[in-house]
Amino acid sequence: MRKSFFLLASMVLLAVSNLSAQPSVKEAPAGFDQPRAGIATGRLDSISYPSSTVGTVRKALVYTPPGFAKNKKYPVLYLLHGIGGDEKEWLRGGKPQIILDNLYADGKLKPMLVVMPNGRAMKDDRAIGNIYGPDKVAAFANFEKDLLRDLIPYIEKRYKPLTTRENRAIAGLSMGGGQSLDFGLGNLDKFAWVGGFSSAPNTKQPEVLVPDPEKARKLLKLLWISCGDADGLLPISQRTHDYLYEHRVPHIYYLEAGGHDFKVWKNGLYMFSQFLFKPVDKASFPTYTVLGAPAATNVRNAKYLQILPDNRVVFRLKAPAAKQVQVDLGRKYDMVKDTSGFWTATTDSISRGLHYYSLLLDGLPVADPASDTFYGMGRMASGIEIPNKDGGFYALKDVPHGDIRVKRFFSSVTNSWRQAYIYAPPGYEASPASTYPVLYLLHGGGEDESGWAKQGKTDLILDNLLAAKKAKPMLVVMLDGNMGGPGGLAGFSEATLQTFERELKQTVIPFVESNFRVAPGAKNRALAGLSMGGLQTLYAGARNTDMFAYLGVFSSGFFANNPKLSDPQYSFMKTNAGTINQNLKQLWLSMGGPEDIAYANNKVMRAKFDELGIKYVYSEYAGGHSWPVWRHDLYTFAPLLFN
Repeated sequence: MRKSFFLLASMVLLAVSNLSAQPSVKEAPAGFDQPRAGIATGRLDSISYPSSTVGTVRKALVYTPPGFAKNKKYPVLYLLHGIGGDEKEWLRGGKPQIILDNLYADGKLKPMLVVMPNGRAMKDDRAIGNIYGPDKVAAFANFEKDLLRDLIPYIEKRYKPLTTRENRAIAGLSMGGGQSLDFGLGNLDKFAWVGGFSSAPNTKQPEVLVPDPEKARKLLKLLWISCGDADGLLPISQRTHDYLYEHRVPHIYYLEAGGHDFKVWKNGLYMFSQFLFKPVDKASFPTYTVLGAPAATNVRNAKYLQILPDNRVVFRLKAPAAKQVQVDLGRKYDMVKDTSGFWTATTDSISRGLHYYSLLLDGLPVADPASDTFYGMGRMASGIEIPNKDGGFYALKDVPHGDIRVKRFFSSVTNSWRQAYIYAPPGYEASPASTYPVLYLLHGGGEDESGWAKQGKTDLILDNLLAAKKAKPMLVVMLDGNMGGPGGLAGFSEATLQTFERELKQTVIPFVESNFRVAPGAKNRALAGLSMGGLQTLYAGARNTDMFAYLGVFSSGFFANNPKLSDPQYSFMKTNAGTINQNLKQLWLSMGGPEDIAYANNKVMRAKFDELGIKYVYSEYAGGHSWPVWRHDLYTFAPLLFN
């Protein structure tokens, strides 16, 4: 007897744990949509309800779970069809009753009612004629009133379900996915569970869908967005995900192989339904997907690299003859070869922003043919852009845009042809009488004049600042700070700094001021740079405060372990401290936190500045010695200029 009691108790506990657990798989197994013999099944009923919204009697299907009891209260899922369907589209193409019956048999669902209405709220709601006609499209929007005023009250009167928002879900495919997002997120007092499968263009813009991210974070139990990777409507799901990610609204962004079809939608129902009306672990949401989103730095039409929602990265390369392939991201990841000659690897979670990397083919570092390349690490290298929740300031937005011009000029200092990238603000050509101040902006070691234009996203940062009226219109000259020689610390001497200073004064500034409409004088010039460019800024800027009123030093500082280079700079600044302080309107120093490799040098330099009485402003932005930090430095520094 005691043995039987413990066996029964164990079975009950197992059943309860299954019902409370989130899905243990990431996609539906084979046979999930096929009828099984010998299991309990639910029931499908066709209902008719009076619609005051439409002024007619409308139809819907209702699925009741196995063992349905009229005296028991159930939560409800409203499941919506696409633009070419009706209340029977899910039944015809998706067989939801079979999917749900099998899930109930496996103990994976909380018992619920599933209501499949006709989402085309008009008197003749058949999917006939021009289904894309304005009247038909308007009827899908009109269904929101029909749903809230007529259908939900009818279901609650007839079936007596649970009626709190925590016990009501809405989801749909394509047009119904857009309806679900629009209606669910627009009525968080009615729905706590919202799912969009391959949502269509009727989906509202993200900022309209979720105008109050804090409210969404508080009220949503689950927001599910899924799509096939070959679906032409994928950008709609992607833009919604990007907004939610940036605004820290927990959600599942689920991508799988497939197009705009029931293969994807059936799997969406299989996965989504298992979460409903149970405790959820929002921290686990980023782990639910089959595929990642193609990286923004991929070349055109390349599906890999893929970034998973938790910022792990999936690499894929076809190299059938290679014996060993690795990804070198600073840390090396071994890739695994399949029978068709494709090598794949999945990394750990990667931090925000741009990362250089190489593929190692039998030890030879090469650029990834699927990715954009950047001049970094002293050579052309592949790069991957990891989404940044705080990166809205360098996002491409619908604002007036300036342009970047590539200009060549001959330098008598280096006796060579040189090149600069020059940003001109919006309206530059339309305002021929206007003159502009200039920021001269310098890259770091191992990079060149393209660094701030490509990796740094200078044009987008300035465009967004100007659109928000946070900065003065300015030209930004991104020049090449490489002066020849062996490079690196060994080749970085006062002589190379002097060469840079001469080229800046004798070649670059005269070229810019003779080819662009430039406002004159030191008050209209700024000099800034990152890392190596920060040292060049310190050297040339401190010696020429009659030419520059603003200096920005990002992730840099005179070398604490190289007194031969540093001591003469401090000696000059000591002698000229009064002039430096008087002439400079801003000496702005910034670091990427203690993890920045230049942090110690900068800390020593600031102590020396304090000793010498040199005035400066100091800022920190966590992120180390990296482009996310330097982009933020420009975003913070530019508004301080030319006021």
